[in-house]
Amino acid sequence: MKSVEELDQLKKKAVAEMQPAGSNSIRKVLVGMATCGMAAGAGKVMDSIEDELQLRGVKNVNVSKTGCIGVCRLEPIIEVFEEDGARTTYVKLDQDKARRIVVEHLINGQVCRDLTIGAFEK
Repeated sequence: MKSVEELDQLKKKAVAEMQPAGSNSIRKVLVGMATCGMAAGAGKVMDSIEDELQLRGVKNVNVSKTGCIGVCRLEPIIEVFEEDGARTTYVKLDQDKARRIVVEHLINGQVCRDLTIGAFEK
């Protein structure tokens, strides 16, 4: 930081990212990046999501890191928060599955039910 203005900009960005889903029109994707997630490949999953969003010109999705989501055996895990607050939890992801979620869920609005925690737990 070289100025108070830079600090203010950083604060505004952090506060915007912490707003609960439903508080604005931007959908949110949280990627579990605790040690368990990182060991399972969460970094590559996050990169794939960001790359696919950029490739397709999607601007209304905020991708952020979070700590442990709580089910380490199902890592990598992401959570998608819709504008209305609805949440979908995807588990056991890889780069291809992450790109599929971008296309099918984030762009076309179709939840990839076979990749959700509910489908895995059956």
